[in-house]
Amino acid sequence: MERIDYRIIVKGKAPVVGSCPLRLGRVTVAPELPEGVLDSVTATMHVDLSPGEKIFMNGYQTWTYCPEYDRDGYTRKMAPLPKKLVAHYGLERYGDYFFVDYPQKQGVTHGESYCYFRSGETFRLIASLDERPGYTLFRYDSGSHTLTITRDCAGLRCGGVFHAFDLFLAQGSEDAVFDAWFAEMGVRCRTREKIAGYSSWYNRYEDISQLSISLDLEGCALQLHTGDLFQIDDGWEPAVGDWLEADGKKFPDGMRHAAEDIHGRGLRAGLWLAPFVCEKESAIYREHPDWLLQVDGEPWYCGCNWSGFYSLDIDKPAVVDYLERVFDRVLNEWGYDLVKLDFLYGAAPFGSETESRAGRMIRAMELLRRLCGDKLILGCGVPVMPAFGLVDYCRVSCDVGLDWDGSPLMRLTHRERVSTRQAIGNTIFRRQLNGRAWLSDPDVFFLRENNVKLSDEQKHVLATVNSLFGGVLLHSDDMSKYDGLARAKYAQLLRNRDAENVRVHAERGLTVTYELNGVKHAVTVE
Repeated sequence: MERIDYRIIVKGKAPVVGSCPLRLGRVTVAPELPEGVLDSVTATMHVDLSPGEKIFMNGYQTWTYCPEYDRDGYTRKMAPLPKKLVAHYGLERYGDYFFVDYPQKQGVTHGESYCYFRSGETFRLIASLDERPGYTLFRYDSGSHTLTITRDCAGLRCGGVFHAFDLFLAQGSEDAVFDAWFAEMGVRCRTREKIAGYSSWYNRYEDISQLSISLDLEGCALQLHTGDLFQIDDGWEPAVGDWLEADGKKFPDGMRHAAEDIHGRGLRAGLWLAPFVCEKESAIYREHPDWLLQVDGEPWYCGCNWSGFYSLDIDKPAVVDYLERVFDRVLNEWGYDLVKLDFLYGAAPFGSETESRAGRMIRAMELLRRLCGDKLILGCGVPVMPAFGLVDYCRVSCDVGLDWDGSPLMRLTHRERVSTRQAIGNTIFRRQLNGRAWLSDPDVFFLRENNVKLSDEQKHVLATVNSLFGGVLLHSDDMSKYDGLARAKYAQLLRNRDAENVRVHAERGLTVTYELNGVKHAVTVE
């Protein structure tokens, strides 16, 4: 890596081209541009790979699968499914497929915001320092040894000095390069407090009620510790988007009553919401069509969950007013201590002439931070870097499943699909964010024997990886059914959080080693 060559095209103007030398530390490319609308902002740099060197490209949002690749690996796009099927389910809307090209060519990988090249224990990190002007898109072609960097800002109006790229380059040990990057950004973790506890989702899913929550709470209260988290997930609301009242049939006494029950057991109360979207069967969708984000004159369809769901427009004062009332009710009137905020990518599928897609996403996250004040936020389904330093806890993977890797049909869909195997991979390969950007949520583990298709070894691998690399350690079991062995396993997972010398070995296969109380342990991911 000796220099970076850039080329910027403003529509109707002569290209602005140039180059600058590369050095370790901050590298800024900020040329003077004529007034106009940006068409493309790209740069290239030469990056040689040493034998066996690995490549990591961070995925667009927290669910996006992003492992390390070897020189022949490539970033997989969706299978060539029928267009009507893709449109009906909105499959391309969950990730970056609608604005990033996937050549699916051997040796070509891509990602957003940061990437690294790893040879043994030496990391070469290339990362964005500021995504507000647009996502920094990286694409590496191992055949030509070329790293292409694109600023996702086409259509943005410009004029004067433009920060085409603000990059950070570092080489050294894992801790050294990532510590230096976050220090340069000035981003700090909002909390150092690890949390453990329970989530209702992966046992009952949406089939929850006041009675089922009460039963699960009774079982958890026998095992969890004072201050642990009891999180009520999706299913409490009448419809996604309608957050001011509970589903009266499921929770006749309301959500304040549920929070008081949780607090009465000495636990912290968490509640799931998806604040930037609403489903088609919601009152919000029916009564406030003007609140929906319009793209090319149509509401932006985010995907097929629930009855199909759509983006809300955060530029509408009525939407912001509604969200202010929602969070005031949930956090102040009902008394929840933590909100799990999901499907956040729905806030910013596009930008405008005055704001990039990434800039809009950052603004949306800043809005949530303002609305939640000092209450805890667990982010999920959010583009990664816009959440840095703004959430207390954050998912780093897709949802786990009740089996190992989903059905063959689901494997043909997007990189954000449900998969225990892929969730474990992301927890490991995004481990550097834990304790720097936030405390990481690797999703839940299972110790139960019923309603799960994972083998005992797979459950052990999932639980161990979560305990070693997560700041959030949640299960989704009925703890009243734990026998002595399950209780002992749970206690061991809590002790794992004090492990030392945790190392990832990913040269051939994927193994994690660690030491606890002077004893060495290893777990292998198949």
